[in-house]
Amino acid sequence: MSRGSHFQDQAHGLRRLFAASKTRFVPVVSNPRVMGAGLLLEGLCAAFSELNLKTLVVDAGEHSPQPSELAQVDLSNCIEQLSPKVSYLAARGLPLRYINAHGSAAAFLEAVAEAAPDADVILLHASAAELARVVALREVRPLLLADTDPASVTEAYAGMKWLAQRAGLMVYSLLMACHPQLRVATRIAQQLHSCADGFLGAVLRDWACLDPRASQHAPLAPELRHLARELLLAAPPGAAFEAASDATPLRPARKASSPLIAAH
Repeated sequence: MSRGSHFQDQAHGLRRLFAASKTRFVPVVSNPRVMGAGLLLEGLCAAFSELNLKTLVVDAGEHSPQPSELAQVDLSNCIEQLSPKVSYLAARGLPLRYINAHGSAAAFLEAVAEAAPDADVILLHASAAELARVVALREVRPLLLADTDPASVTEAYAGMKWLAQRAGLMVYSLLMACHPQLRVATRIAQQLHSCADGFLGAVLRDWACLDPRASQHAPLAPELRHLARELLLAAPPGAAFEAASDATPLRPARKASSPLIAAH
């Protein structure tokens, strides 16, 4: 069997498997410079819960917990139920275990979806390099994380640049850990929008803030609700799986200058 026919057969199998899938896939670019990243993920899950959606957080970020030893045998038994609408999978390093001979880890999505068939949303929190291997050329919109620290903004831009150049993903959203009324938050979003457009040809479509010092019982900001809906609209059910074996991760990077972003 030729390599081309093998890929076609594999792609057909995945399309058939996920033809009726209700699952939406939301990639979140991890940012080790953001102190309140966990709270940002919780806020996003809360917004999905308000829409009566069940979310599985697949936490594969640089500082995420190591996966259970059972992960290689049965992912479903490694999923922890945090609330009626939110479950959690510690997954640091897991995507790399699904790398095929062509550098794609798209099979990781298939494994996670099979392990959590009731999930309406799979939120994969991982580095840009790992996401590029999983979501190359997909119908998804990555979510960037940042706060008011200039280093976190530079890290967010670096993640955007990697995914734009290596995975062809050109539209992004941004969630910041800061008070929504801080003027610096608007300046940060404007800077990222300008750099995305000017240096990458990419678009920062929308952004929202979540105050990490706010009460857990405080109502969600309208901007966060809007951002959550936009992320779902950008990820139609099943779309992330249809091209799972057609992905061509790690394309040769285009040469582009990298501005040093200062938050303020």
